[in-house]
Amino acid sequence: MPDDQRTRLKQWLESGEIRLQPLTYPQRELWETSPVPAGDASNNICAVIEVRGRLTQEGSMAALQHVVDRQEVFRLSFLPGKEQPMQLIRHTGKPALGFRELQVWQRRPEEIEMLAAEIFGTPFDLVQGPLYRAEMFRRGPDDHLLAISIHHSIADGWTLGVFVQDLMAAYLQMVRGVAAGLPPVPLTYSDWGAAERAFWQPPNLVQRAEYWQSKLANSPRLLSPLANPSTPLAPLQRVVSSVPAKLGRALRELARHHSATLFSTLLTAFRISLSKWCGADDVVVGTPVANRGKKTIRETMGYCSGIVPLRCQIDPARKFSSSLQQVHLATVDAFANAMPFVELARAVGATAALGCNPVFDVRFALQNHPVPDVAVPGLSLKLRMRSTGTTRFNLACEINENGEALEVAWLYRQGRFAPDTIEHLGRIYLAVLADACRSLDTVTFTILNSLQ
Repeated sequence: MPDDQRTRLKQWLESGEIRLQPLTYPQRELWETSPVPAGDASNNICAVIEVRGRLTQEGSMAALQHVVDRQEVFRLSFLPGKEQPMQLIRHTGKPALGFRELQVWQRRPEEIEMLAAEIFGTPFDLVQGPLYRAEMFRRGPDDHLLAISIHHSIADGWTLGVFVQDLMAAYLQMVRGVAAGLPPVPLTYSDWGAAERAFWQPPNLVQRAEYWQSKLANSPRLLSPLANPSTPLAPLQRVVSSVPAKLGRALRELARHHSATLFSTLLTAFRISLSKWCGADDVVVGTPVANRGKKTIRETMGYCSGIVPLRCQIDPARKFSSSLQQVHLATVDAFANAMPFVELARAVGATAALGCNPVFDVRFALQNHPVPDVAVPGLSLKLRMRSTGTTRFNLACEINENGEALEVAWLYRQGRFAPDTIEHLGRIYLAVLADACRSLDTVTFTILNSLQ
């Protein structure tokens, strides 16, 4: 660091304008186990928020300012270091919000998609910050779309729901003439990180490490590392299908019938589908966990979620009910032994290679964290997350609950998989889900027959 910047940093630290904090465990994962640099645009989490109601640029900026004041991750960037970066948290920050009045021809969905892609696909300056950007597209007097991109180092899926709630709360305060701003969060993100570091002392880490060393021993990989490490990674592609509401209800009934969760039920079908698709009966699947069990962290924006590897060998000849029980028990056991993924990878001696996660090649997620639709007289906000994918995997199945129906998003690395093979996998998965429900009672049979 040049002497002038070092002097300025010292002055800021002494004045309280900034403070430095170590990386949290999830942030370390991006720097230490990611197959691509932390600043890569594939680490951007993207969403579109449908806003109905009359807005002004000044009012929107003021509402977002309240959120920036409350959530320190909107004032966070990273200071490079010899070993690893440090979090640089500013005392104040300004909203990163743009406005664009759309012409009539720009209001077509495909045109809006192109405009949003510019926001989603632009990398962030991790040192300068801020690590989010938002743009309001005005389609009409009371019809807007807010496209927002947030770097994964300061956000997870849960974060977007908190953002919508805080934005609406700030708007209500302005409508009511309250100038005090939003109340402080019960626990800041940096304080949460400090509590995690205090909890994960060597005895806890060693105990969990022994479990994972045994669980993941000799685990096969679905994919081999890239032959040419200098080859740029192809972007992730997205294919979306849906599970109808009637089948969704049957799947939930199937889970209840076997005292399992919807997640375990969908995961069992996913594993069976992989076996039918490529013969992989023993695959380590990575899945996210919210890591927000304590109430004090639920109002905080930040990257808190962890990753749990799930390993369970599937016998395609077994009945679905038997496989479900096996997968469910293995999943409960894995969650009970969860530990920071960066420490898990170190414990099992796994290192990241270009384009490959150090532990798993496939990701499976049921996105059932709070995603609120909020409305008050004169304004409504509807959050629509994008399964844009991050850098940890080459193949993923992300399922979003849409009422009783389910949206199934397949993400795959172009060059590793062909589009028609992913579409074939998707058809297998839907067939496995439907077949699994045929073991239920007459009521479910009636539901399934009505789908034909």
